[in-house]
Amino acid sequence: MFNRITFNPNVMAGKACIRGMRIPVSVIVNQIAHGATFEEILQDYPDLEREDIEQAIEYAAWLTKEEVVQG
Repeated sequence: MFNRITFNPNVMAGKACIRGMRIPVSVIVNQIAHGATFEEILQDYPDLEREDIEQAIEYAAWLTKEEVVQG
């Protein structure tokens, strides 16, 4: 489902990262949340691809799916 999001206990203490690199998904999502454009992020992180940013946003959206169960 998220082939660009990786988890490795030896990389960034197991945080969700982009393709095994030391670039956490949270950093990318935080930059988007604060107004950075894809182009700005790609300039700051030249090893990233546009698809990495897109998938980071998709992953963050997936994480926020909540189900409220009322008893």
